[in-house]
Amino acid sequence: MIKTIKHRLDVWKEEPLYWDQIAAMDKRQYASTVPRALIELIKVRVSQINKCVFCIDYHTDEALKQGESPRRLFALSAWEESTFFDEREKSALKFAEEITHISVNGVADETYEKLKAHFNTKEIADLIVVACHINFLNRVGISTKTVSVL
Repeated sequence: MIKTIKHRLDVWKEEPLYWDQIAAMDKRQYASTVPRALIELIKVRVSQINKCVFCIDYHTDEALKQGESPRRLFALSAWEESTFFDEREKSALKFAEEITHISVNGVADETYEKLKAHFNTKEIADLIVVACHINFLNRVGISTKTVSVL
């Protein structure tokens, strides 16, 4: 039996300026030298942690459009144990997860140092914003019960 979920509120309709700001941030993130495919992996992974069904669906689709393989997407929730992800990707995913769980232990110095081995400071700034931005969007999606429709 499929559960029906009632969407509570369209925040962007209530205040379109918020959506304009979100769209501007997305545009800037995608202009980064961090590969778009990695940005989408981060957005999917953070959305998995937060259990935001809309963002998982949306960013999985975007990742596929960027050429991501279904097999890597299936393994994303176990990226630490997977051989499908390289050290650069793993450092970014670890960083994003620690930002997502920031109230637990913050972001470890070891995690940050590993990240510095693969990304320059501008890219690290972009990765911080990507992780914070998708966490924000997950919270909007979950609190308003935004879901994808087949």
